[in-house]
Amino acid sequence: MQSMKPIRTPHSLLLFISLVSSLVKIALADGGFCSAPSAFDGDNDSKSIYWKVTDPTLSPSHLQDLPGFTRSVYKRDHALITPESHVFSPLPDWVNTLGAYLITPAMGSHFVMNLAKMQGKSRSGLPPPNVERFIFVVQGSVTFINKSGASHKLMVDSYAYLPPGFDHSVECETSATLAVFERRYASLDNLITELIVGSTDKQPLLETPGEVFELRKLLPPSLNYDFNIHIMDFQPGEFLNVKEVHYNQHGLLLLEGQGVYRLGDSWYPVQAGDVIWMAPFVPQWYAALGKTRSRYLLYKDVNRNPLY
Repeated sequence: MQSMKPIRTPHSLLLFISLVSSLVKIALADGGFCSAPSAFDGDNDSKSIYWKVTDPTLSPSHLQDLPGFTRSVYKRDHALITPESHVFSPLPDWVNTLGAYLITPAMGSHFVMNLAKMQGKSRSGLPPPNVERFIFVVQGSVTFINKSGASHKLMVDSYAYLPPGFDHSVECETSATLAVFERRYASLDNLITELIVGSTDKQPLLETPGEVFELRKLLPPSLNYDFNIHIMDFQPGEFLNVKEVHYNQHGLLLLEGQGVYRLGDSWYPVQAGDVIWMAPFVPQWYAALGKTRSRYLLYKDVNRNPLY
């Protein structure tokens, strides 16, 4: 009788099976792929409202069995930058602060967005000349001090807009995470901007004809300002009615929840902690999924002729 030879499985098939097995393990852990356990799951009372931005449910520790995996995508007219691909390094001119530049002109934007992780005894630097700055507190608290020495305590959901050339500092005794937007101010008819300090919950809900989401604008809509920052809230199952295609650029930080974002011809599952850049005229659309509210912070250039 002829002896049977052992069946050999190709190496590529073994690798594929291993990857599928790892995905199944994550999917089964704690209720689903996008709900992998967090280091803070046992301490709900101590979480800030945007804790998933700094401790995402799909964090690098949950990707150890998937070497080389990332959800980040960069294309000509959009980018999705997810937490497992953030690279932090000392933030220029800031003290004891690490920064991750997530949107910059290198990808085609006319503004910069970074996450600044302030450590103990940390202090901000000043932006370059003619550059305006907007900071939004995602985690912890900071003290904003203006050139006259007046100070404001900024907690989570608080923000400050700093006009170009405004002498100021942001200081932190323990730790905090800020979303920071900067751009060169596009002056118009000698108009000037002013210092603004506020918080999201103090801003009124605005009408959104034909839409169901809730909208707040954190900066005045006047011609003085060449950009605005929107806070947009969606309940589970809600979505944008308009499939937007426009000349404005966007920078987006998903603060809460999860859903699906369409950018161009691609559809991306997204969750709290994800950052999106949208170039002019890229088709864009969002639907909120999951069991909790989606909230995102959105940069939008406004009030300027696109010829300039």
